[in-house]
Amino acid sequence: DTMRRVVRQSKFRHVFGQAVKNDQCYDDIRVSRVTWDSSFCAVNPRFVAIIVDASGGGAFLVLPLHKTGRIDKSYPTVCGHTGPVLDIDWCPHNDQVIASGSEDCTVMVWQIPENGLTLSLTEPVVVLEGHSKRVGIVAWHPTARNVLLSAGCDNAIIIWNVGTGEALINLDDMHVDMIYNVSWNRNGSLICTASKDKKVRVIDPRKQEIVAEKEKTHEGARPMRAIFLADGNIFTTGFSRMSERQLALWNPKNMEEPIALHEMDTSNGVLLPFYDPDTNIIYLCGKGDSSIRYFEITDESPYVHYLNTFSSKEPQRGMGFMPKRGLDVNKCEIARFFKLHERKCEPIIMTVPRKSDLFQDDLYPDTAGPEAALEAEEWFEGKNADPLLISLKHGYIPGKNRDLKVVKKNILDNKPAGNKKSDLINAPKKAADASNPQNDAKLDEILKELKSIKDTISNQDERIAKLEQQMAKIAD
Repeated sequence: DTMRRVVRQSKFRHVFGQAVKNDQCYDDIRVSRVTWDSSFCAVNPRFVAIIVDASGGGAFLVLPLHKTGRIDKSYPTVCGHTGPVLDIDWCPHNDQVIASGSEDCTVMVWQIPENGLTLSLTEPVVVLEGHSKRVGIVAWHPTARNVLLSAGCDNAIIIWNVGTGEALINLDDMHVDMIYNVSWNRNGSLICTASKDKKVRVIDPRKQEIVAEKEKTHEGARPMRAIFLADGNIFTTGFSRMSERQLALWNPKNMEEPIALHEMDTSNGVLLPFYDPDTNIIYLCGKGDSSIRYFEITDESPYVHYLNTFSSKEPQRGMGFMPKRGLDVNKCEIARFFKLHERKCEPIIMTVPRKSDLFQDDLYPDTAGPEAALEAEEWFEGKNADPLLISLKHGYIPGKNRDLKVVKKNILDNKPAGNKKSDLINAPKKAADASNPQNDAKLDEILKELKSIKDTISNQDERIAKLEQQMAKIAD
């Protein structure tokens, strides 16, 4: 009875999902076929990025959100890796910066031009080398600028300062088996990991120590996931000994028994959890399932309340989850998924039905904004900070050229020149520099190249005109 009553009072009881119309999908995309349990898709308020099949290396597409419809086969990709890309993650503090991890054992960080790609991108801003086996997980720090975590099949977790290209923390002796996933907590002071040895570990990365762990979080042998919730509890998905899919809620201060444990079904797809800290809703997307189930987490028993299921005909190969500031608050949209099929990406919109057109502040508490609360150095020195929140009352308007703001002082200024390449992330070229001789030479070089390309084009135009004349004669 109590369960019925609690659930019915929830304002999210009637959330419904709806796939967009066909012309709002991204079509003709060859989604990657790599057997790896990542989501293959990452989205932010400007772009959707999708890992695609690529011959001779690894690539992903980056499409401006409005570029729906059929995507041309020749559409440019981000293709600097020499092996398949396994995971991608947009930087939460800069909507034009994305990290990728690959089978080639490297992590690369890319700066996407403001209006998207016109040419394929092969030059990353910085290459992070330190793993000895393929890198299957990349995750940006939620509140500190330029801090990126990567985890590889060498069972190591490395935390990088992307602004200098250095590995600052290397946790290579904490996991004896494959790491299935890594999740930062709300302020980025802790991480939790799920591993093939069936353990969930809570780790303080700066002290390099395990703060809590639970053996046999789920008894089954198939992959698990563990994510931090806003209140510091941990939500896990996995399998029972009888291969039933389970979800559980844990308090890291006492991991003996779960706060809640539910069995769901006997499907064998790994459940990817997507969590919205503002509404405390968790969406579970099984790889190979054709449904998204969602649950509300509360502090009253039974703690994890089933809300509803969005079902469709096609199974999903992967899934992207839009940050809150990318949603349409005028339509009471509380989540948007980007579902990958074999050959397309289909947005799915989750809405709370409301009669009023006014801003629904109970649905949209202030949410994490794009400003970083800390610099990388401050975090590495031991500081913590919660995300800086913004109101969505007037919808989120992405700042123009946000990454041109020069932040306090650029730490790259006192680094040896060898690191200048990674300057791009914090302070794209300052105009004042344009007068030094090195830049003049560079400018000349660019102008020459530009002239030569233009000459080539005009020669080709003449050639085309001649050929067309010849064709016309023959046709006559």
